Amino acid sequence: MNIGSLLTLQVKQQQHLRNATRAISWAGIQRLYTTQANTKPPTAVILTNMGGPKTVDDVQGFLLNLFSDRDIMQFPFQSAAAKFISTRRTPKIKEQYQAIGGGSPILYWTRKQGEAMEKLLDTISPETAPHKHYIAFRYVEPFTKDALEEMKKDKVQRAIVFSQYPQYSCSTTGSSLNELHRRIKELGMDTDIKWSIIDRWPTHPGFIDATVHKIEQKLAEYGPEERKDAIIMFSAHSLPMSVVNKGDPYPAEVAATVDRVMSKLGNKYPYRLCWQSQVGPKAWLGPQTSDALKGFAKAGRKNIVVVPIAFTSDHIETLFELDQEYASEAKELGITGWKRVDALNDEPLFVKAMANIVKEHIDKGEVVSKQWPLRCPGCDFDTCGHSRDFFTKENK
Repeated sequence: MNIGSLLTLQVKQQQHLRNATRAISWAGIQRLYTTQANTKPPTAVILTNMGGPKTVDDVQGFLLNLFSDRDIMQFPFQSAAAKFISTRRTPKIKEQYQAIGGGSPILYWTRKQGEAMEKLLDTISPETAPHKHYIAFRYVEPFTKDALEEMKKDKVQRAIVFSQYPQYSCSTTGSSLNELHRRIKELGMDTDIKWSIIDRWPTHPGFIDATVHKIEQKLAEYGPEERKDAIIMFSAHSLPMSVVNKGDPYPAEVAATVDRVMSKLGNKYPYRLCWQSQVGPKAWLGPQTSDALKGFAKAGRKNIVVVPIAFTSDHIETLFELDQEYASEAKELGITGWKRVDALNDEPLFVKAMANIVKEHIDKGEVVSKQWPLRCPGCDFDTCGHSRDFFTKENK
């Protein structure tokens, strides 16, 4: 080998060595970055809801926790009374859950929604990734405390509480957030986590679009002439008038959702907002869905599309009350064109809306909504004031 060839070989060897060193260095940087990304605490998105019994054996516990909730009802000897009421009502409610397959699917749907939302959020908000959803049910497992303990293990530093009730009520979102505040204090998670809340989203465009999409799918099942005669009947869980008269914003927010949905549909159909699931003899918000059916039947209306406007996933009120009780009643009344609009469940448009709601909340740097600090004019529950003060003031 001559000197020129030897020099060329040495140059090539040195170049290979430099390239190998660079590759090793870059691989090390990549490993370091990946390790850091994997160990970065997730941005928590806590999905709060009432929950539902997973099996019929869970029904009594669910009812006991519901009637023991002093954030939504207070009466003498509540502990004993709640046990009595839940024991008495359990057999009937068990039958209803048996009729829909043995338990509520709300946990199944909430998990699917949460998992799909996480993936979208990681894509549209990479600066706050990774995101992880935590489920905090009010009356069944996984309870609020379960979600917080899991967050503690994950060393969460940023948490967004995302109510899964589109329209705010003191008896739903209010109760969940009061319980969350109590457990945060109990577990000592009030100082080392940055908290914020999404407490309502009744007119969010993504939510409206997803609802309209589901309604249009159901209307398409009619023939052209039947569709012209169709009535859209929105049905939401009712409230006792004692709660409404204190200033609960729920009826107005449900009505706002209905108005946006009908506007998006081009106001092409007559519609009414009705209320379901009344319990007990006291006055509740009306008209009741059942009474509205009787009225429509008397007027000779045959084609009714019922929309569960305050529920984002299937549970007992849709699968039993609307699909079985009211459907049977409609048939007996001669309403031959009864159709129930599908719940949003894992509808892609809805999952996209969930991710966008969280993303917009993050981008605004919002701690609470403008509505959150304002208590109902007639509110007399001290816990409401405590939770509002915590989320509004302590996180500024």
